Parts: sequence; C-alpha cells; structure tokens
Amino acid sequence: MTNFQKSLEKYADLAVRVGVNLQPNQNLTINASIEVVDFVRLVVKKAYEAGARNVYVEWSDDVITRTRFELASEESLSDYPEWKARGLETLAENDGAFMSIISSDPDLLSGIDPKRIAASTKAAGMALSKYRNYLQADKASWSVIAAASKKWAEKVFPNEHEDKQVEKLWEAIFRTTRVDQEDPVTAWNQHNDNLHTKVDYLNNKKYKKLHYKATGTDLTIELHETHTWVGAGSENEKGNFFMANMPTEEVFTVPLRNGVNGIVKSTKPLSYSGNLIDNFSLTFENGRIVSVQAEKGEEVLKQLVETDEGSHYLGEIALVAHDSPISQSGILFYNTLFDENASNHLAIGNGYAFCVEGGKKMSREELEKVGVNSSITHVDFMIGSADMNIDGIREDGTAEAIFRNGTWAF
Repeated sequence: MTNFQKSLEKYADLAVRVGVNLQPNQNLTINASIEVVDFVRLVVKKAYEAGARNVYVEWSDDVITRTRFELASEESLSDYPEWKARGLETLAENDGAFMSIISSDPDLLSGIDPKRIAASTKAAGMALSKYRNYLQADKASWSVIAAASKKWAEKVFPNEHEDKQVEKLWEAIFRTTRVDQEDPVTAWNQHNDNLHTKVDYLNNKKYKKLHYKATGTDLTIELHETHTWVGAGSENEKGNFFMANMPTEEVFTVPLRNGVNGIVKSTKPLSYSGNLIDNFSLTFENGRIVSVQAEKGEEVLKQLVETDEGSHYLGEIALVAHDSPISQSGILFYNTLFDENASNHLAIGNGYAFCVEGGKKMSREELEKVGVNSSITHVDFMIGSADMNIDGIREDGTAEAIFRNGTWAF
C-alpha cells in the first residue's frame, strides 16, 4: 500500500470514527460528487466496518449542476423534490448520521444569472429547513469534510504542474485534518481539549458584547445573557460525540439578533453558490444589514442577503487565531470549510440552537423570542486579519482584551 493510500485510509477512518462517530446499527447518509467516487467508496467501507445499518449516497455532478442552471426553465429552478426533503427528515428523526464530502469547483456557476441561482438556493433552503434545523440543534450527528478534485485543485494551486495539483491539495487536506500525524484520532481528542480551554474562559466571562476593530472594520456585537461558547466537538441528542467540521480551529456562539452595529470588511474571498464574492463590506444597524458593497460578486451577495428576512441578520460569530495552522499554511482554499478556520468569521442567517442555554430543547419560535436569528440559509464569511483587535465588554462597561494583533490575548 502506498503512503497516499494509507493516508486516504486514515482519513476515511477518521471521518467515520470521529467526524460522525458512527454507532453500530446507525444509518449514514453521504452527499458527495462523482468525481471523488474512489474516496467515497472507502468511506462507505469504513462505515460498514464500524457497524453501519445502511449507507445511502446522494451523488452530485458539477457538469450536470451547471447544465441545469444554463438550460432549465426559470420556473423549474424554484422546484425542490419534496420526497427528498421528507426522506432526510425521516432519517434525522430516526438517529441517522450525515456526512457531506465537499469538492466542487469554486467557480462552478460563474457567469450564471445570480437570480437563477438565488431561486434554486431559496427553494432548497425552504424545503430543507426542518431537516437543517435538526442538524443545527445537534439532534443528529453530522460532519463536513473535503476531498480533492481537479477543478478545485487548479484554483488553489494554479502555478503547480497539472499533474501535481490534486496531489498538493490532498496533502493540504491531510495536514489540516491531522491525518499526517501518527494517530489522528488521539490528535483530534487533544485538539478538542485545547479549544475547550478557550471555550471555558469565554463562558466564565459572560461578556455583554464584543467590539471588533481592524482596517475597514468597526463592529459591535451584543450577546444574549444566556449565550454559550462552543468549539470543536458536539454531542447529539443521544449524548454521542461528533465533529461537525474537519478541519476546525474555531470557538463560536450566536449574536443577539438585533444587537449588531457598525461596519465589517471581508478579508478572504467567499465561495458561494459556485461564485466568488471578494473584497466586500457589510453595514449593520440594530442587527440588520443595511448596506452591501463588493468589488466582485456584489449582485450574488445582494441576492444572498435577500434570501429571506433572517438573511439580513447574523446567526454566528466565530473566533479563530490568525496564526492558526491553516492560516500559517499560506494557502487560500477558496472553500469556506478551510478558509473560515484561518480567520475570524461571521455567518449570515440561521443561528445555532445549542449556543444559548436550553436551546436544544427550544422550537425555532422560542429561539427567535430569545434573540437567536432564524433563516433558511447559513453562510460564513471571513473577517479576521493580523491587525484585528477584539474587546469583550462586561456588564459594567469594562473592556477586556480577547484578541490583539489577530490572535488570542489570554
């Protein structure tokens, strides 16, 4: 067995054992592209070896996806199969686990009318809202990982010879997910413990608000009085541990829906719906996005903000040191799973139920009443930089340093 094959085996095993932490007799649903079929087959094998009852694979294909957006009727783009949405809900309600293996071309839908993309995105968001709420309340185990594909690798390593691009991307994936270490499972357990030192510190502080300052950014974000910081691993409704994102370097919570004021500037491109949005800024008043500007992809960004009422507000704030391993790699992945773990970031849209005390048992209506945003979308964007300072503001107005020069100040 080659070293590369050994690494693939370790990665697939990690995704099953730590990512979704598949339990005996549990169903697993995988979303993946046909381009990474060999890796998907390996994950399926590892899942059955772990005792999976059934493994269902939902295949996608970039070429077919683009063809639909080019040629399908305007009306049909607002369709989403009800049977598929109900099926996912049923699996989630019955302790199913879910894995997304992302690999798409960051420029897949470049040149497509943003309104056509927005129609499809909104239809999927509405149809899948109940299923996604199950996941965002941690009622079911879920994990997002990545696999290297040709088009994505070309984007990340344009100066490498084409024969080496995919190999380089796989190496970067292995490194950032700790697969290059002797025992990745133990390494992830240690990483989870390290992030929890930050989580525990912030939860003990119970800051009333955060104040972000950096070039182009002057933003204040209020926090709910029962907000909870979380990081790395989570627990599902049955108490089983899982890792929702691999890689992950963040600790995060939810903002108070109407408590965001000021301006924030992006520091990395955002790959959204097959388009790149770059060098953009958002202005907030009482939580609501009131102004949008972007050098590239402005119309796509505006369509994102207009998805529904909740997409005018934030649902997540996340802290990531600028000297995190992914940031130190110097690689721009053009993929949010990786780029958000190199940078402080925020998310437009739905807030996580488990980020307020008792939130996992609340309905969406109850969550909205305590200031957790509700939306059919959730899109992270990167704002961190080496010159970013963040203060935690206490109830009495006292300011304490959380970040200085882009990294932790405690």
